[in-house]
Amino acid sequence: MEITVCAPADVALLDQHMGSPGVTSFHARRFARQEAGECTYLVAWLDGRPVGHTEMRWLGCAAPDVTVDCPEIGGLGVWPEELRSRGIGTALIRAAEDLARERRLTTVGIGVGRDNPRAAALYARLGYRSLVDYVDRYAYEDHDGTTRECVEQCTFLVKELPQGC
Repeated sequence: MEITVCAPADVALLDQHMGSPGVTSFHARRFARQEAGECTYLVAWLDGRPVGHTEMRWLGCAAPDVTVDCPEIGGLGVWPEELRSRGIGTALIRAAEDLARERRLTTVGIGVGRDNPRAAALYARLGYRSLVDYVDRYAYEDHDGTTRECVEQCTFLVKELPQGC
């Protein structure tokens, strides 16, 4: 497996292998944020195809209840499902943490849906601790032109990053 920073040509491959709803895919939106300097979008590759992704949001969590000032690891996903629990998500999180260390940042955060105990267990194993409950809200335009709003009950977790020599 290899992890790279998302390149322009990767967006179409991500859409093909790991689709998302909306007129503008989540992958295209994340890549646009990367181009604007707001995040770094990481892609995990296995045998030449994308199998996972996450973004390190340098601006942090946008939810008003999350007041800690740190970058947020967001949009973590591994697909297809049968590839989960094989270290891909862990590798993506560690790669994002390494990006933070390169910037000499000492704390990172990650949000997890309260209905996702499997992800919460992974984050706990990696040293993340619960900080605050919050409501995550986002919207996208569906293919029929309807704006879809999504609301998810989440917990924001943080981790202190040990600094290397």
